[in-house]
Amino acid sequence: MYTVKELFHTLQGEGAQSGSAAVFLRFAGCNLWSGREADRANALCKFCDTDFIGTDGPGGGRFETPASLARAVAAAWPATGSRDRLVVCTGGEPLLQLDDILIDALHVMGFRVAVETNGTIAAPAGLDWICVSPKSTAPLAQETGDELKLVYPQADAPPERFAALGFRHFFLQPMDGPHREAATASAVAYCKAHPQWRLSIQTHKLIGIP
Repeated sequence: MYTVKELFHTLQGEGAQSGSAAVFLRFAGCNLWSGREADRANALCKFCDTDFIGTDGPGGGRFETPASLARAVAAAWPATGSRDRLVVCTGGEPLLQLDDILIDALHVMGFRVAVETNGTIAAPAGLDWICVSPKSTAPLAQETGDELKLVYPQADAPPERFAALGFRHFFLQPMDGPHREAATASAVAYCKAHPQWRLSIQTHKLIGIP
């Protein structure tokens, strides 16, 4: 059984694959925050801006088998776009649910399978793209991948803590919220001084797409 908050076709809005057409498969649930405002103050990750509770989003639901969920992902892809299929598995924390069998089923449907994870759970084999976004003091079980995308600034998660890890791309993404302008200026300054890091902007929010 897979519990999915929402499933929709859009453009990837951030990171190394920004601008790429993708189906976003958002799993319900997270291991760093319940998703309820009453619990935010005591959560390990306090700044999440995503609703990942329940199954009431577009395309959301409970899927009994990997094949049924893979078919739903394929149905969300336009009939005219048969090539370069990409599914981005996100959350919440997708690795609480994403497993080898589902990855295989998505591959059968012709998708490259990407994951956006907080890194506290080791990623299964077979993924085509691994993006880790560390949160606060949460220990990393996944220290390699394609992309490390750090929401910035986090007082207890400075970039230098992650700079030597085994990723191909390193991004700082300004923290959204009431201090976004200051966070952006700070991230720009850090990237200019430390060119290992690149700036990631949430372009989907700027242009008004999900």
